[in-house]
Amino acid sequence: MKKGQRKNLLDHGHIIYVDHMGTDTDIVDAARVSYRGVGSSTDKALIRYLMRNKHTSPFEMCELKVIIKCPIFVARQWIRHRTASLNEVSGRYSQLPDDFFLPSVISHQATDNKQGRSIPLNEGAQNDVKRLMREHQKDSYDLYEDMLSGGVAKETARNVLTLDVYTEFVWKIDLHNLMHFLKLRCDPHAQYEIRVFAAELKNLAWQLWPDAMEAFEFYHVDGITLSRAEKIIVATALRHCEGSGQTLTDMRDLLGEQISEREWKEFVTKLDLSDIIET
Repeated sequence: MKKGQRKNLLDHGHIIYVDHMGTDTDIVDAARVSYRGVGSSTDKALIRYLMRNKHTSPFEMCELKVIIKCPIFVARQWIRHRTASLNEVSGRYSQLPDDFFLPSVISHQATDNKQGRSIPLNEGAQNDVKRLMREHQKDSYDLYEDMLSGGVAKETARNVLTLDVYTEFVWKIDLHNLMHFLKLRCDPHAQYEIRVFAAELKNLAWQLWPDAMEAFEFYHVDGITLSRAEKIIVATALRHCEGSGQTLTDMRDLLGEQISEREWKEFVTKLDLSDIIET
C-alpha cells in the first residue's frame, strides 16, 4: 500500500495510508542506545528478544498515520484504544454525509455470547430487516436535512442520526500500541466490522515492519500466557516426559530454528526445569 492510497472497506468505508515513521532498524537502534551498541545480536534476534521480554519502548519509535472512514458504532469501539492521537470530523461544524452502513448479513443474537451474533436469519427475514433499516436511515437523514434547512444548529440536528452513519478521522499511533490494537481487534471475538479494518491495518504493518510483526505474531498472537497453576501443570507433565524416556532435549531438537539456544534456556528457567535439563 503506497502513501495516499485508499483501501475501500465495508459499503462506504475506507483506510487511507497517510504516512509512517521508523523501520525495523529504528527499533533496534533505539534499543542499542541502552547499552551503547555493545552486543552481538543480529537485528532480527534483538527484535525477537525485545518482543518476548516485553521491552516495549523501542517499538514506540515507529508510528503510523491513517485516515479512517467507518460507521460511528465502529469508531466508538476504536477510540477505546486511548493510546493514539485522533482528530474526527465534527458534526458541529460540518454537515455529515448521507452515508449509512447496511450489513450484508443479518444474524440472530448469540445465546452464549451477550455481545455477539450467531447464525444468519432466513433470507426473507434478512430482506425485511434490511428494508426497515434503509427506510429508517432515509427518514433520519431527511429529518436531519429538514432541521438544517430550518435553521437548527448542526450540533442539535445531528442527534437524529443513527449509529450506522459514517464518520471519518485521522489516527496516529505508535507500533507498540498498534500491536495491542491488532491483537484485540483481529481476534475472532471482535465485532466483524472492526475486524475488517484491523485486518487491513495488519497487512500494512507487515509491509512497514516485517521483522517486528513476525516477532509479534510468534510470541503474542500465536503464543499464550500461563497462570501459576497452568505453569505447574505444564512443568509436571514435562518432568513426567523426561522420566518416561522421551527427553525434553529431543523435543527441543524437533523445534529446530523455531527456538534459539537463548530462548531454550529462558524456557527451562521459566518452568524451573534446570535440575533435569542440561542448558
